[in-house]
Amino acid sequence: QVQLVESGGGSAQAGGSLTLSCAASGTTDSLSYISWFRQAPGKDREGVARIGTTTYYSYYADSVKGRFTILQVVRKKMVTLQMNGLKPEDTGMYYCAAGISGGRWSDTRNYDYWGQGTQVTVSS
Repeated sequence: QVQLVESGGGSAQAGGSLTLSCAASGTTDSLSYISWFRQAPGKDREGVARIGTTTYYSYYADSVKGRFTILQVVRKKMVTLQMNGLKPEDTGMYYCAAGISGGRWSDTRNYDYWGQGTQVTVSS
């Protein structure tokens, strides 16, 4: 089993920055990728970014490219999401997720473990 714990959420003004962290514990050796998802009230959960735990290759949603950066700080143990140039539409609950096998990176069904989430609120 793998446990994921997010931290670093909070409030920011538009144009500001926040950094989220995801700490993974347990049997993390099996993890192939770690991602960030977000969910705004009344909307579906959407993929924000993903990083391969071995390849370090990253994917980003078009809406965050050039503004957000996902980093694996400690292999299979700690991943961060640096968010710059925040916009009100970035508001939502941000979840860390980890998967073992492949599949489309933004499909929630391809993930085996989820954190509880951390709230990000961006005001205009």
